[in-house]
Amino acid sequence: MSEQPDHYFSAQPASAAERRRAVVRLAGRDVEVDVAGGVFSPGGVDKGTQVLLREAPAPPAAGDLLDLGCGWGPIALTMALASPGATVWAVDVNERALDLLRSTAARLGLENVRAVRADEVPPDVRFAAIWSNPPIRVGKAVLHDLLRTWLPRLAPQAEAWLVVQKNLGSDSLARWIETELACDVARATSSKGFRVLRVG
Repeated sequence: MSEQPDHYFSAQPASAAERRRAVVRLAGRDVEVDVAGGVFSPGGVDKGTQVLLREAPAPPAAGDLLDLGCGWGPIALTMALASPGATVWAVDVNERALDLLRSTAARLGLENVRAVRADEVPPDVRFAAIWSNPPIRVGKAVLHDLLRTWLPRLAPQAEAWLVVQKNLGSDSLARWIETELACDVARATSSKGFRVLRVG
């Protein structure tokens, strides 16, 4: 029986980490980040996340912010750099990704980043913003469960910003959120094959 390949949504990737550092541009500055195999987009900031970071408004200056499916952390790091007075919760199932983000945040002095598993976020926390490049490839059932869990935890008048590849069902996902979660969804922009959704 052949071994199953790692997915970026594996909790404990079996592949060699090949940990290294890369310089990427986040929040208007060049920063050195830790990346590795077995996590999403180990070569740098992926195109979808680039679109989200370019199109989303500045994150709230205070409160609790969420990066759902954080990977090695480009979204969480951007939020933390832009809003040092906020607490950034970076959630992922992939322990390697969380370790990478913790080490980068520590090196950058970003004490406001909490890189954790979902069950480590206190249940009473409500989010002033949620930004996510959600893990579409986990399948609809898992993705819907994720969004059903986290989107209702937005604070009143807060917004979520999601980026989804158009050919991977961005429009059907927008309709599902509107119908199932009774949220207002606006298609904020389209760029490079991705749709940015504003949910509020």
